[in-house]
Amino acid sequence: MPDFDYDCLIVGGGPAGLTAAIYLARFHLRIRLIDAGNSRASWIPCSHNHAGYPDGISGKELLALMTAQAQKYGTKIERARVTRLEALPQGGFAAEWGSGTETARTVLLATGVTNRRPPMDEQVHDEALARGLLRYCPICDGYEVTDKRVGVIGDDARGVAEAAFLRSYTRDVTLIAPDSEQRKLGAQDWSKLETYGIQAVDGPVSDVRLEEKAIVLVTPGGEHRFDSVYPALGSDIHSGLAGMVGVPLAGDDGCILVDDHQRTEVPGIYAAGDVVKGLDQISHAMGEGGVAATTIRNDLSRENPLLR
Repeated sequence: MPDFDYDCLIVGGGPAGLTAAIYLARFHLRIRLIDAGNSRASWIPCSHNHAGYPDGISGKELLALMTAQAQKYGTKIERARVTRLEALPQGGFAAEWGSGTETARTVLLATGVTNRRPPMDEQVHDEALARGLLRYCPICDGYEVTDKRVGVIGDDARGVAEAAFLRSYTRDVTLIAPDSEQRKLGAQDWSKLETYGIQAVDGPVSDVRLEEKAIVLVTPGGEHRFDSVYPALGSDIHSGLAGMVGVPLAGDDGCILVDDHQRTEVPGIYAAGDVVKGLDQISHAMGEGGVAATTIRNDLSRENPLLR
């Protein structure tokens, strides 16, 4: 059997990748985790629906605790971006990042996604996010906007669906086009907005201003004050490395396709977390990380028994 630097290389240090690292390290496997440092979980000011933290926990604190736990069992973690992934003729994979190229018998892709941001100043964006005036996950924190004024930035069926979802928390929901008129909405979209009592406002959003207890979106029709605003502009899937080794992607959004055990169609490549099609939630990503790690361990054992 060829000699590899690691049994598994994990790409991505979010909840999925770190959970997998904890499992794989405790399986006594040689692993390395490379993280670019942009996990969406780090954006979360305070998560109130993550089990075990009744008073909530910030995304950064959760990631720090998970990182410490993975390192406690010997996980080597490096802050870098993997720029190349290649399948080797003799089996296994070579990956390149800042410190050079190393090889692994298997690779777990937990590279996540990035939410598309609305057109606004970065400093204003970050302050609004920290104060709960800007939110990206209605499943995570819709409860926090119960009976409040909510704006949704979007101009397609995705925006309509998000506005309709939030309507179950509050009567005051407005859909605002980010760049232009609501031209992308079809007859069914307009019918749903009417049924749910959701107002639609034409864009573009020319300015975003923060007040003491409100976020203000300025459009040609005037100023609109909200307690929270949700951008519904889609996400960019970080599946480029999967494409380098021929892993099939979902046609509609580019997520990585996996089986029930987080295997891709390329032997030795696994994927977990938001980069996989499914529910983008911390608990779900952690579950997939645990499944992927156990699958990797068992697949490696079938190739060569893991004996102490």
